[in-house]
Amino acid sequence: MNNYVLGISCFYHDSAAVLLCNGEIVAAVQEERFSRKKHDSRFPINAILYCLNFKKIDLRDIKYIVYYEKPLLTFQRLLGTYLGVSPRGGKSFVQAMKVWLKEKIFLKSHLKKEFKKLQNKLVPNQRPIAPEFLFPEHHQSHAAAAFFPSPFDEAVILCMDGVGEWATTSAWIGSKNTITPLWEITFPHSLGLLYSAFTYYCGFKVNSGEYKLMGLAPYGKPIYAKIIKENLIDIQEDGTFKLNIKYFKYHRGFQMTSQKFHKLFGSPPRKNETELKQFHMDLASSIQIVTEEIVLKLAKTLKKETGKKNICLAGGVALNCVANGKLIKQKIFDDIWIQPASGDAGSALGAALLGWHEYMKKPRKSNPEDSMRGTYLGCEFSNFEIVEYLKGIEAKYKTMEDDALYEKVSQLLQEGKVIGWFSGPMEFGPRALGARSIIGDARNKEMQSVMNLKIKYRESFRPFAPSVLEEDVSDIFELEMKSPYMLLVAQLQKKLCKEMTKEENKLFGIEKINIVRSSLPAITHVDYSARVQTVSKETNPRYYELIKSFKKNTGCATIVNTSFNVRGEPIVCTPNDAYRCFMRTEMDVLVLENQILFKNEQPKIEKNEIWKEEFVLD
Repeated sequence: MNNYVLGISCFYHDSAAVLLCNGEIVAAVQEERFSRKKHDSRFPINAILYCLNFKKIDLRDIKYIVYYEKPLLTFQRLLGTYLGVSPRGGKSFVQAMKVWLKEKIFLKSHLKKEFKKLQNKLVPNQRPIAPEFLFPEHHQSHAAAAFFPSPFDEAVILCMDGVGEWATTSAWIGSKNTITPLWEITFPHSLGLLYSAFTYYCGFKVNSGEYKLMGLAPYGKPIYAKIIKENLIDIQEDGTFKLNIKYFKYHRGFQMTSQKFHKLFGSPPRKNETELKQFHMDLASSIQIVTEEIVLKLAKTLKKETGKKNICLAGGVALNCVANGKLIKQKIFDDIWIQPASGDAGSALGAALLGWHEYMKKPRKSNPEDSMRGTYLGCEFSNFEIVEYLKGIEAKYKTMEDDALYEKVSQLLQEGKVIGWFSGPMEFGPRALGARSIIGDARNKEMQSVMNLKIKYRESFRPFAPSVLEEDVSDIFELEMKSPYMLLVAQLQKKLCKEMTKEENKLFGIEKINIVRSSLPAITHVDYSARVQTVSKETNPRYYELIKSFKKNTGCATIVNTSFNVRGEPIVCTPNDAYRCFMRTEMDVLVLENQILFKNEQPKIEKNEIWKEEFVLD
């Protein structure tokens, strides 16, 4: 008999659902992929339905439904924080209380109602069930997501994010099927919120623009790092820290930074879409350096305190792949594993795993690779479904066998074409890893600007990531380990790099963007780094064979990989999403499993036309 556990996260940002069958992760999806609302925080009804339909079960088959945090502890923090700063923050307090008193304070009852409606939808005219709910703490869910799917029998766990109930940074020990807390840093002292404050100040959106700030950092110099450490944050030698809260407003208002913060740096926050100045690049560089210092000091302390050989990371800060790369380079631990869905979506996974291991006391067997199946845990569509869809919209396509398809796409990449690649189960987490990707030739010096401006419609400074054959990674990058989840930044091998001329060296900031720095200019960032994804034949054989075919024809074992979406939208989920994105951008070619479509052959479609959605889950 199968035992099922369902984990969910929702009502803050990045709602998701994860299903375990006998402890194995069988399905994991984010609600945004179905609703098409980026970072959707609503009850993840479509994600839950997908998980249940995938195994052809309903809620009567579920042993536990595990929510990713304890809402009453969060409410306690909000009350305590607002009372501590009263009468300031009165307006935001009233708004927060309206939301909480309407639904969040009675979250368990609210969840029960939602699941009863869902069960009635699945099995009409039957008495709705009352599922059994569990509520671990937020950082406990992060820690579980970090350790339980990892390849380690034992490890130290470091969780860093904005804030859970109270914890903002926490350390744990993972051993077999248990995780044990060591210590925590509590709100309002938060590395994640400090980084988000600079994200906000530099004109990007909090909880989604932090990676933009990280990408901007190499264009600047860390000239403000000393000011940050002398005024905003007190960093101890062991890596623990305390913020000077007078410079911030996130604990008592709708903004991240206070007038004192703006006065310190001599400028109000940058407005979105206005000019990025060298000032903003230097700020980005400075906060990145401070973040790396804290991460490295905490890691050294944990190594000294625990003696463990391995470390696992989760929480939003763990998505800072530059800091992760520095941690690898320092060789503080023998090995590192980072949860690929490190944000709140991944906490749904941690919650489910806590239900299985901690509450049901089930044993754990670590996988030598990991238990994430490459994150390919979402929706998949057959060639038959895709062909029926394409016929329905009268699209022009050609069906090709695998080997012929790889050869054809390889040729098109060499011709400079930008290709939408839709293949296999959708990825779980924020990264496209070759299932829902837009790909191009990494050797093409125009590819970065073409993809940024004509396909993604995003800032020109944003770098693209390389997908590289696993066995070739160390020939191209200064990296001696696998990086399957695009969570490590590494330098390109010097033999591939191009030295800048005297004139080029005189350029500052964004002026450097068009300089060709290596023989792989489309994936080489301004500091000769790249965010690397290694591709394995075991986890994604079709994507592997495509890159292998490209290598056979060109001698180059890497291609450009960016997520299959445009700015402001989630990664595509269905063939309909993919075709819509294809037709509304200047993408040249679309591959839907074994079907290949060329833009110039497609029927003319008005930009504002909405195609019939063929794959909505009922």
